Amino acid sequence: MASQLAQAFANLTFTDVPNLHNNLHLLSPQQVELAKMLVEMGQTHLFEHWPDPGVDDDQKKAFFDQVARLNSSYPGGLASYIRTARELLADSKAGKNPFDGFTPSVPSGENLTYGDENFIRYEEIGVREAQNAAFVLVAGGLGERLGYNGIKVALPAETTTGTCFLQLYIESILALQEASFRLNQGNHQQEIPFAIMTSDDTHAHTLKLLESNAYFGMRPSQIKLLKQEKVACLGDNDARLALDPNNKYQIQTKPHGHGDVHSLLYSSGHLNEWQKAGLRWVLFFQDTNGLLFKAIPASIGVSASKNYHVNSLAVPRKAKDAIGGITRLTHTDGRTMVINVEYNQLDPLLRATGYPDGDVNNETGYSPFPGNINQLILELGPYIEELKKTGGAIKEFVNPKYKDASKTLFKSSTRLECMMQDYPKTLAPSARVGFTVMDTWLAYAPVKNNPEDAAKVPKGNPYHSATSGEMAIYRANSLIFRKAGVKVDDPVQQVFNGQDVEVWPRIVWKPKWGLTFGEIKSKISGNCSISQRSTMAIKGPDIFIQDLSLDGALLVDAVEEAEVKVGGPIQNKGWIIENVDYKDSSCPEELRIRGFRFKKVEQLEKNYNEPGKFTLNA
Repeated sequence: MASQLAQAFANLTFTDVPNLHNNLHLLSPQQVELAKMLVEMGQTHLFEHWPDPGVDDDQKKAFFDQVARLNSSYPGGLASYIRTARELLADSKAGKNPFDGFTPSVPSGENLTYGDENFIRYEEIGVREAQNAAFVLVAGGLGERLGYNGIKVALPAETTTGTCFLQLYIESILALQEASFRLNQGNHQQEIPFAIMTSDDTHAHTLKLLESNAYFGMRPSQIKLLKQEKVACLGDNDARLALDPNNKYQIQTKPHGHGDVHSLLYSSGHLNEWQKAGLRWVLFFQDTNGLLFKAIPASIGVSASKNYHVNSLAVPRKAKDAIGGITRLTHTDGRTMVINVEYNQLDPLLRATGYPDGDVNNETGYSPFPGNINQLILELGPYIEELKKTGGAIKEFVNPKYKDASKTLFKSSTRLECMMQDYPKTLAPSARVGFTVMDTWLAYAPVKNNPEDAAKVPKGNPYHSATSGEMAIYRANSLIFRKAGVKVDDPVQQVFNGQDVEVWPRIVWKPKWGLTFGEIKSKISGNCSISQRSTMAIKGPDIFIQDLSLDGALLVDAVEEAEVKVGGPIQNKGWIIENVDYKDSSCPEELRIRGFRFKKVEQLEKNYNEPGKFTLNA
């Protein structure tokens, strides 16, 4: 049957592709169908080098195994990918403006101030609503750009406790789950699902990290791993697929972008499962922002209160800063959408549409267009209905690097890309799309630049390095303590790996101790103070700070049902921050990329392993 089918197709399709024609009898009916599609889509060059049967037959079959994977993992298949690529490459060559006909304006959203009554109100609504949410982590990248050879989620968010990003995220979700259960006074605790999008590069490492750490306290069945596939590379403006330079029987592939998370969730069936379980929200976040969960509860509260279909978390943005701006775009034909516009596109778009000064700061000292931080909250029902229309596909773009102004040849192969935050591009004008702005110090400190690149960042701009990311956690926690009534000393300036940063007291706590400002404030009372050189780590849910004067290092760990009151003057030699040379190979990578480590000279450390009531004084 296979040979008959092959012969039938050969008469119709393959006569002009003799190398493929001669090898058809090696292929299954499904593979012959794929071959027919490739020929019809102008991909005959893929077979020009194929020898006669009997030579490299296994590799020829392996080629079609790869084609089958590429075809099945892309919405609409490879033919759709190639057609879309031709359209986008033609637009790129012509220099077509993707915003032609659109006029930008500032969308509506919510601006929150941490710790005020409005913020606390939204936090409480968000915690109550959290049992109806699922979380999705986009974690397809390695830490190579950071100078770290592991996966990024395995990198410590801070080195006071050594808690890695994935542990921090899981413990935050579990703390939110527990707090939501308490607030709703339910009889059955609703588990918050957690999906992680991985890639070929990170999947096995992510699974190993989870398994070797007992899933950081989360039930294994609560976590779903979704592996992202790569997409075919394009060799020219005709969207001819590029062969791997190291293997003539393989198509070269590259990552498609984090927008794939939508099609993976759709095809996996998880969205329908979550909807059947009564969930209402899906929260998307990226892999190395150690501050994010400080902003999550209030942001969920905003989504629930305003019934947003899409809520983009945002921070105040200085005009022309290298961060995209959330913008309402209105077309001359009446279409509207609220999306992220990249910073290098926003200023020329404004200048071209009646704003002669372009992207400028207003009276607040910031641009009126909030800074997008790629954390999204989507309402599940409308999200599923939208993905049914698109099959999970997200609007793509292509960014070829041309050899010269003729735009006929590429410097290297390119591919289509998609971004998670471009989901709203396909929504109807009636969709309720808004944003929630939080202070940058509270919500945004990504870790993505290696020390050498960070040190080159212009003065005054964020480093976005492991150094600045850790120091941002200490800054945020110190400012939260200040708002809760603690006298926290001002920071000092220090330079690590060429980066001049503020060094605040090293205050950290487990999410189960204080997830919201209201919870944190309820556990602090009296006249408390913390000196700049101090280190403090709180690891139990019922640890109360009362009239504490800390000048040194204090570590307190307590099991559930162990209530500990910590107070009085506590003074010791503490932990000293030592500089680490980035090029010192004798030091672990996770410390080298920060440029510092702690020398633990002296500390007061107490562990409470039994239930009961305890008091800790110096």
